[in-house]
Amino acid sequence: MTEPSDVLREMAGASVFVCSPDGPPLDGERAAIDLIGEAGYRGAAWVAVPAERCGPDFFHLRTRVAGDVVQKFVNYRMGLVILGDIDARTAASTALRDFVRESNRGRQLWFLPDADALKARLVESGRDTTRRA
Repeated sequence: MTEPSDVLREMAGASVFVCSPDGPPLDGERAAIDLIGEAGYRGAAWVAVPAERCGPDFFHLRTRVAGDVVQKFVNYRMGLVILGDIDARTAASTALRDFVRESNRGRQLWFLPDADALKARLVESGRDTTRRA
């Protein structure tokens, strides 16, 4: 029997639904709703998605894919974390670099390099790390 590819983990007191890199792409509203539904069913307050699982248009802000996905997470009051190295993408796009910087200042969407950075951010944020209704 194989272990599920996406798992719920406790990180710094927060319930985080950690997605594997090989799952379906986070490429629009439907994918966001599916992911939110699965994470919510399991009791997650946060969803951590590997950057490579984001659809190709996610990082091209003019497509509005990232905005649409993030809005779904906001509507359902669930945090979203994109994990992985996106330096090449931010170096190529001032708009994306600004979006990432502003997102990381907030409390809903973070772009972080890895799970260790997520744990540290959850600890330092001191924000509500329990499931939000």
